[in-house]
Order: sequence, then structure tokens, then C-alpha cells
Amino acid sequence: MNKRRKFIQMSAVLGAGAFLPLQFCNTKKEESTGTEAVIGATSGILDDFGIQLYSVKENMAEDPVATIRAMASFGYTQLEGFDGGKGIFWGMSHTEFKSLMDDLGVDFIASHANTFQNLDELAEKAGAIGMKYLICPWVGPQKSMDDYKRLADEFNKQGEICKQHGLRFAYHNHGYTFEELDGQIPQDYLMQNTDPDLVDYEMDTYWVYTAGKDPISYIKKYPNRFVLGHVKDKSGDLPFEEPNGSTLIGKGIMDFPSILRAGMDNGMKYYIVEQERFDGTDPMEAAKINAAYMKSLVF
Repeated sequence: MNKRRKFIQMSAVLGAGAFLPLQFCNTKKEESTGTEAVIGATSGILDDFGIQLYSVKENMAEDPVATIRAMASFGYTQLEGFDGGKGIFWGMSHTEFKSLMDDLGVDFIASHANTFQNLDELAEKAGAIGMKYLICPWVGPQKSMDDYKRLADEFNKQGEICKQHGLRFAYHNHGYTFEELDGQIPQDYLMQNTDPDLVDYEMDTYWVYTAGKDPISYIKKYPNRFVLGHVKDKSGDLPFEEPNGSTLIGKGIMDFPSILRAGMDNGMKYYIVEQERFDGTDPMEAAKINAAYMKSLVF
């Protein structure tokens, strides 16, 4: 039985707020029954978790292969890419990139990309190596809801192209889609006017939170639509309105145990670490610390 199925069993036993740090769980009481036995049988929240390589963008620009090898050594089993100027395969062919992933035992599940240009060609290559998603990471604030209506139509079209090549399309939010425009919340409009068979969403939990919204409420409002999630914490040492305020996961003010619990209950499948501000911590060291945090949480 994998950990996700164990989670479903545990949720019925433990109820809300059942996340505990690893050190508080007794994993040696094999004779125990009931709740203790269920907790003891679990070694972590997730079987797999990933990192958005933008978190180590300078290292990727310098030596992508060495950087990716380091991510694998830290315990990340999934990678989400971005186009750093050399394409999403970092100067390699898609099959060469796939071979590197296979050698490391890592899944290249998704990449942020310019989905408005050459999508058919990119989707063909991504699908051929078993990627799950191509993700539109940015559209920028729009002037009116008519612009978002056009984007919803465009996302459906992009989703159809991705589907034809055996993968899926998703949109990654920033804060601006959660800010009222023409009496509406653009994020709600996009989610209600895109085809669930063609379009998924990647919730950047940080941007939802800093826009003054509750990530958990949105996850529950749209079950099975936020299939991917960015795990990015908000520093409590900076003004709340500071846009560049991410920090080490678990060191900020966001309640990730509850957020991840809601995600797992409502169809979120991929949990991807991202950090963009480091406050003196080396990005590679931060990636290592964040991986340890993700591995330390248990139910």
C-alpha cells in the first residue's frame, strides 16, 4: 500500500490537524494498534516531491547537469523546469535530457514555458519523453475581464494541443489573478470557463496568500483543478506587502501542513518546492534544507 492510500485511511482516524514532525512519531511500536499503529506505519507525507529549478537558476545557468545531479542527491524525485534561455531541455535534445533523468532516477514532470509560441513542437517533444505538463507561468495583469475571457479561450486551445501529444496544459497563478477586476476575480473566471478535460492549474500558494486569499479555501472550492502546487513560504520578518518575501519552507508564516493536507484531499498530485529570496543563504543549501523539511513531515 503506498503512502497516498495510507493517507486516506489516516485522515479518517486522525481528523484535521494531524500533521506531526517526524520526531514526535513512534515508529517502533509494532505491537500498537489503532491510531499509533497508523502513524507509525508512515514515513512521510509524500512518496515524491519536486523542486522548481528556478529556485537555483544561477546554478542552472552555470552548470545544469551538475545542478540537477545535486537536486537528486538532496532527495528530490521530481523536477519542474523553466526556460532559462537554452530551452526547457537546457541545450540538450529532449531524449538526451530524458536519459539524464533516467540515470538519476528523477522524473521531469513539467516545465514552465512560453506556451504561446511553437507549442505544437514543444508539446510533441515533451510528450515523447513522458512529461506530464507544460505550464504557462505568466500572462501579466490584464486591463479588463474581456482580456481574461480571451485567455480562457486560448488556454482551452493550448490544452487541446497538449492533449494531442499525450500531456496536459496548466496555468500557474500570480497574485494579480486574485485581485478584483471589473467586479470579478479573474482566477475564478479562468477556472470556471476552461474545460477541466483540457486545462489544469498549478497553485502558487505564496501568491494566493500574499494576494489576501486563503489557499485552502481555493483548493476546496475547485477540487481536482489544482493538480500541481508550489510550496513556497512567506517570511514573517518582512512587511506583508513585500512581493519578494519568500523564505526557507517552515521558517515563514504559512501553514503548509494544513495546505498540503487540503491539497491531498482535493486532487493535488504534485508538490513542488520553490524559493526566490534567500537572505544570505546559498540557493543550493536552501534547496537542500527545503528537501529535508519536505521529508520530515508525517501525518
